[in-house]
Amino acid sequence: MTTPLAGIGARIRADLEGHIQSGDWKPGHPIPAEHALMAEYGCARMTVNKAIAGMAAAGLVTRRRRAGTVVATPVAERAVLHIADFAEESAQLGLPYRHIILARHVVAEMLVVTTLHERGGEPLALEERQIALATVPQAREEAFAEAPPGTWLLRHVPWTEAEHVIGARVADATLAKRLAIPRGAACLTLDRRTWQGSDLITEVRLTYPAERHSFSGRFGEARR
Repeated sequence: MTTPLAGIGARIRADLEGHIQSGDWKPGHPIPAEHALMAEYGCARMTVNKAIAGMAAAGLVTRRRRAGTVVATPVAERAVLHIADFAEESAQLGLPYRHIILARHVVAEMLVVTTLHERGGEPLALEERQIALATVPQAREEAFAEAPPGTWLLRHVPWTEAEHVIGARVADATLAKRLAIPRGAACLTLDRRTWQGSDLITEVRLTYPAERHSFSGRFGEARR
């Protein structure tokens, strides 16, 4: 038998989820504060907290320390055999995208670029990339203002071979700040290198908050 307390919690969650599923509240939209929900539904803070905690566990909302609770960005299931275009993926999800160049310099004829990708107003991934200027000399003067380095390379430099390695890392203070996650949080990494014939084009490490991403691939037995 459902108790009145449980019934109120279920109603709170159903109402909040209704706004999300209908599209009224987009990713990044703030969820009403707990004290406001307490007043609206006439219940204890624990009831509100449990309802929101259940939504967080289901991946519908993201709780941010000192910033409140917001509608979560959909978890991105990434195909590991595909070279991603963050802007294109974001457009397919109907979410705004932007990139920020954090650092750019040349070391031993390698252009080193650090880029932060954001989707729906939330950090998506940190990109640490090196571009071989011997293969891509035009990158030396490129500011990557219109498109991030990965997208620019896909548009301007055809590749013939790629390799990738999936790994994990723990967020240090700098990474945690850039990705807006707690220090010590788990992150997924994708290290990738691409070539044009025998010439290296680029090598990159992409770091994603593990709670918001997964990698996937589909494989089949080679035909004999």
